Amino acid sequence: MTQAIEIILARQVAGSLAVPILLVNPNGDLLYFNEAAEAILGKRFDETGELRRGQWSKAFLPESAAGSALPREEMPLFIATEYRRPAYQRGWIRGLDGVRREIEGIALPLIDSGDRLLGALGVFWEVGGRER
Repeated sequence: MTQAIEIILARQVAGSLAVPILLVNPNGDLLYFNEAAEAILGKRFDETGELRRGQWSKAFLPESAAGSALPREEMPLFIATEYRRPAYQRGWIRGLDGVRREIEGIALPLIDSGDRLLGALGVFWEVGGRER
């Protein structure tokens, strides 16, 4: 699938930053996550490759700050792609290395000058606890 030049450039920028970043397409399919994100997600992008929306959200088992399963409608990247607005969330994920991590992050819709949704960019970070 060909990607918009803006997504290609966003991937280039993300790849050169030390902040954990991931990119999704308008359908919510995971297109890329950078090296900084690999430490939190528990696997290298080269090992996972692109993942479909339902596939990657099930792999990381996102939970609310209270520890309950996070509904898709409350996930920042879903909000950014479905409602075309920024979103914030704090909660837990289980990395592909089996470690449960507390994270928080924001998602921003990527909209071109012609008002076309290109996808979304997520920036996140580890904030506290880890559990095996």
